[in-house]
Amino acid sequence: MASETDYSITFDTFHNVINNELTTTATTRRAINPSTEEPLWEAPVSTQEDVDKAVSAGQAAYLSWRKLSFDERAAYLNKFADAIEANRQRFVDLLGKEAGKPPQAGAFELHLVMSLARETPKLRIPEEILEDSPERTAIVRYVPLGVGVGIVPWNFPLTLGAGKLLPALLAGNTFIWKPSPYTPYSALKLAELATKVLPPGVFQALSGGDDLGPMLTGHPDIAKISFTGSVETGKKIMAAAAPTLKRVTLELGGNDAAIVCEDVDIDSVVAKVAFLAFVHTGQICMNVKRIYVHEKIYDSFMQAMVSFIKQFKTGDSDDGEAFFGPIQNKMQFGKLQDLYSQIDKEGWKTALGGAPTDSGAKGYFLPPTIVDNPPDDSRIVVEEPFGPIVPVLKWIDEDDVIRRANASKMGLGASVWTKDVDRGKRMAEQLEAGSIWVNTHFEVAPHVPFGGHKQSGIGMDWGVVGLKGWCNPQAYWVKHT
Repeated sequence: MASETDYSITFDTFHNVINNELTTTATTRRAINPSTEEPLWEAPVSTQEDVDKAVSAGQAAYLSWRKLSFDERAAYLNKFADAIEANRQRFVDLLGKEAGKPPQAGAFELHLVMSLARETPKLRIPEEILEDSPERTAIVRYVPLGVGVGIVPWNFPLTLGAGKLLPALLAGNTFIWKPSPYTPYSALKLAELATKVLPPGVFQALSGGDDLGPMLTGHPDIAKISFTGSVETGKKIMAAAAPTLKRVTLELGGNDAAIVCEDVDIDSVVAKVAFLAFVHTGQICMNVKRIYVHEKIYDSFMQAMVSFIKQFKTGDSDDGEAFFGPIQNKMQFGKLQDLYSQIDKEGWKTALGGAPTDSGAKGYFLPPTIVDNPPDDSRIVVEEPFGPIVPVLKWIDEDDVIRRANASKMGLGASVWTKDVDRGKRMAEQLEAGSIWVNTHFEVAPHVPFGGHKQSGIGMDWGVVGLKGWCNPQAYWVKHT
């Protein structure tokens, strides 16, 4: 393994990483800085030949990587964590340019990445001894799958990929990372950094266009696809995996409800709920997307929420005081512009913000907007905006608000806020979501799994549950002669 002095790399050229070699492609493309709408660096556009080479290298590396013990693989990953730490600020700066994250947001993402990098190697899957008699022993153990692929979105391009990569490698698989075409750069640099630590073929990265995903999902020698992204794309991946019975983990969209009871301390809860609704400009799958506030405190809550959000500044990746950054890409910006246009068309009342005016300024910026008690069947309630716009809705009856929260086809996360913790637990346990919280939301940890119910996904990432998702369970019988 390399020494710490070897952990410096440049951050101004970007290549595919195949079998620990930096490779080029005949065709390249440039992603766009969402703060300035200016093109960034050249990035590879991978071909089927690149995919085949990476899969072959991953297969070859798997034969020896899987034979290592958990502790031996963890030692490699700990060195890799050191390498990331040595380049931490460079990754923060890079995320600012490619993902539009102001410095605070970029630093938060690297905090999550380092938490995963330090804590994931501590996880283990113990063998389960089901019988151990003089006649025989029966054990369930968990064995790696082979070559895995992570298809990673643009909103948290390092965190969500690391949450797939690290458990996959720890479990004994090799891994190919496909970043979003909107944010290819940080993943390519992470894989380049790994060449200083990991054996060839263990961790590879391929950048490309919209055709790269199907090349990977349809490849016969890939054992698993782990995808984070939209419901629509998740369904396509599941269909593409079916002919070869690839394992899949799908972490898809969310429309998380937060139910606020009448007994809360309004100022305290507003600060938490509003932050969790608007952090990263609303571009997180587990943001609070629907806020149900009891009628008795609705007006006071709304007034406090508007005042709280007004204090936050909008700015780009160079603005150290900015809380709101740009929408990451033009495609999502267009979707949100269409949603904002519904405010006037549908007659929604806004407590803050509203449809933007065209100022002619550069950057994909939208005003933080709070929609005041829209109908339950309106688009802002039914759809996932994935931007800085959130509805606040009134409720009176406990059973009714639980029904309304559960009415969504999504089921990623949901929370209840109340001073009465027993009441909060009773309500939360009726919510149909992969993560439920009482008096918090979007609280995650490397040792705790997360994923969705209903159309928010299949399987979970992180924790021992996520680690097992990178394995096949195997019944192991030994007859004592």
